[in-house]
Amino acid sequence: MNIDLTETTSSKINSALIKARRSIGSPAVGMVLTLVIVTDEGNHYDALKAASDASREHPSRILVVIKRPGRSPRDRRSARLDAEVRVGGESGTGEIVLLRLHGELADHAESVVLPLLLPDAPVVVWWPEDAPANPAEDLLGQLAARRITDAAATEDPVAALGLRAATYAPGDTDLAWTRITPWRSVLAAALDQKQAAVKGAVVEGEAYNPSTELLGLWLARRLGVPVRRKVSDGPGITAVRLATADGEICLDRPTGSLAELAIPGQPDRHVALQRRATSDLIAEELRRLDPDEAYAAAVKFGVDRLAHAEETAEPAAAAAGTGQDGGSGKKAAAR
Repeated sequence: MNIDLTETTSSKINSALIKARRSIGSPAVGMVLTLVIVTDEGNHYDALKAASDASREHPSRILVVIKRPGRSPRDRRSARLDAEVRVGGESGTGEIVLLRLHGELADHAESVVLPLLLPDAPVVVWWPEDAPANPAEDLLGQLAARRITDAAATEDPVAALGLRAATYAPGDTDLAWTRITPWRSVLAAALDQKQAAVKGAVVEGEAYNPSTELLGLWLARRLGVPVRRKVSDGPGITAVRLATADGEICLDRPTGSLAELAIPGQPDRHVALQRRATSDLIAEELRRLDPDEAYAAAVKFGVDRLAHAEETAEPAAAAAGTGQDGGSGKKAAAR
């Protein structure tokens, strides 16, 4: 059921939600959180589709905040709230509210969102693009237990990671980190199987790929070894090589789907390492709403290195590990 509201208020939107629930015979129970998506008109469709798919695993009230401040001073002065309420159908067990904030109201989104939050339920705010410099200090971010950004959606992903490192607060996370969960799991399992000290590592991936940078930082911190950053044609991360006394542990994914894991003394095996959709990434982030300590440790470990990479326009892993091995083949010190 869809209800369109023009020049409305948060109170009328709440009434429309109750009316829609009663009309389809479904009480407003079973929703576990409120997901607030802050986006623009051009990107809201993809973000909403990803969130709707994720809500099948995590029934939630999804509030899509679309800011339309206007271009002229006259447009800026005319504040107006339009909304679209969706319950049932493609919304599944959850609820969707599209909020279009016009004029000056675009600068006060928190005043519109606050009355629409589910009582006694955690709040997650997701910026698919154009996240604030400090999500924890943003007025919408202050309402949330978790704040999700995506460095890969910015023009300079490495600089964005540096900013995330400098402004990190408990509850922050980035989809660039979520994308490397399968890589971290497979590498941890490989090291459990092969009890050997790691002497060094190489991470291969596209230039300025934020997930590659974070994986390099994570390995450097956890293993305490030099980590080289090698640029490849992608897609995304293509290989991780760990040097041990018995030989090289290699996780190679040249095509972006199926990877090959080679461990000294064991037969090579294939590992499913498919590049995941945004809906899968959001669903993973919604499974745990406490601070991500592993992400915090990795990004804080690289705070100085990421800042240096931003100043010099070099990949962050090059500053964090032993350097970047691209066309020049140069190498730098690990620490």
